[in-house]
Amino acid sequence: MSALVNPRNLYELELRLAQDLAWLNLPAKPWVPARTHGDARVLDVAIVGGGMLGLVTAAALRNIGVDRIQAFDRAAAGREGPWITSARMQTLRTRKDAAGPALGVPSLTFRAWFEAQHGADAFERMERIPREMWMDYLVWYRRVLSLPVENETSVTGISLRADGLVAIEIESAGRRRDILARRVVLATGIDGLGEPALPEVARHLPAHYRAHSSDLIDMAGLAGKRVAVVGAGASAMDNAAAALEAGAARVDIFIRRTDIPRIDKFTGVGSRGMTYGYVGLPDDAKWRYMVEGERAQIPPPRHSVQRVSRHPNAHFHLASPIEALAEHDGAVEITTPKGRYRADFIIFATGFAVDFANRPEFAGIAPFIRRWADVYQPPADLQHAGLAEMPYLGPGFEFTPRAGAPASISNIYCFAYPAVLTHGKITSGIPSIGEGATRLAQAIARSLFVEDRAIHLESFLDFAVPELFGDEWTDADEEAFAQ
Repeated sequence: MSALVNPRNLYELELRLAQDLAWLNLPAKPWVPARTHGDARVLDVAIVGGGMLGLVTAAALRNIGVDRIQAFDRAAAGREGPWITSARMQTLRTRKDAAGPALGVPSLTFRAWFEAQHGADAFERMERIPREMWMDYLVWYRRVLSLPVENETSVTGISLRADGLVAIEIESAGRRRDILARRVVLATGIDGLGEPALPEVARHLPAHYRAHSSDLIDMAGLAGKRVAVVGAGASAMDNAAAALEAGAARVDIFIRRTDIPRIDKFTGVGSRGMTYGYVGLPDDAKWRYMVEGERAQIPPPRHSVQRVSRHPNAHFHLASPIEALAEHDGAVEITTPKGRYRADFIIFATGFAVDFANRPEFAGIAPFIRRWADVYQPPADLQHAGLAEMPYLGPGFEFTPRAGAPASISNIYCFAYPAVLTHGKITSGIPSIGEGATRLAQAIARSLFVEDRAIHLESFLDFAVPELFGDEWTDADEEAFAQ
């Protein structure tokens, strides 16, 4: 048996990828009937977001022949998502061999991309994927698949029309225009349907004293300053470490719990069974999983905590919820049950909330979207206000309508973090996004086909291209009779 020949550079990998796609007949031949409205083309699918989730959505749709698609992202090309903007970890937390958005194509994986440039030995030596390198991979992924993303374009409004189409208002370079789509996918990441969550105690604090961990923070500007970080998760540790590495004079990490979370329960039960099976669970089981997961919380990676604790000017404060914040002599006085502390700047690593009221682009559809609170009433000991506001999605990530709402709200799909309660943790990280995007794309394809069933039936009935022409055989009885 001859040795396996691996691509020696990206050019050779891209040749292999082209061959792999050809052998798999990908992307499939387009089959969705074209739709127009007046002189305007109607998109089969509009995708809000051109980051990782938006790209894998576009690729999965193309693979099954849904071709008139367009993604929109407000960021410049190559800066979509958090990877080189607000994320501050040094490496990804995902295992390096996760297939992620490859959609079952080996030559499309991060590993193939990395080894083509650096070799298999370098991959084995690499402990985790550098954050910036993941962005480089996504840029390559978009290029080699020719995925349609319009950058520096914001979606400013979404509304339902009486004819079932979805109207989308977009703004680019100061110019507004409207487009129409049959289906819309919200691939808007971790803040998907809301905003960064700030505790009430922080809202009155002047903005120049505070930031959320998802904000663009001038870390260099924190050199020599006293910095406070609120939270105990991975983002809290990443931001504390970034401030320390930028030269902060002191960093205090305030944690309301008596201990930092230590066990990642979802990692412990992660499997293909969870990926494919969770969506079929009854509501009470889904709720129990997510409430218990929220209560336990996900621990920060060990190396992220050590990145902070190796600095002698880092100070961890456990059992220290923020009770009060007050501006005093050009700084902030922080009050906790354990004492008072002064800081020049506070970073809140306090997560995200589903809050349609703070996303004006969704104002036209928010009243129609059914939430978990509309459907499921948990026992008294399992109440959770944040989870109750999450959308109650259908089996294909589609929004489901509240009582009296138009059924066409189900033409909009939530492929973002808020889908986790209905579908499991397949939109909140890298490992299972390929399976999630496949589920999404198949659901969209099914709904489009059913909607166009009259057109497809007419094509079936009208099809008259013969396979046989009558000259392929001889009727033996007819030949004998002729004699």
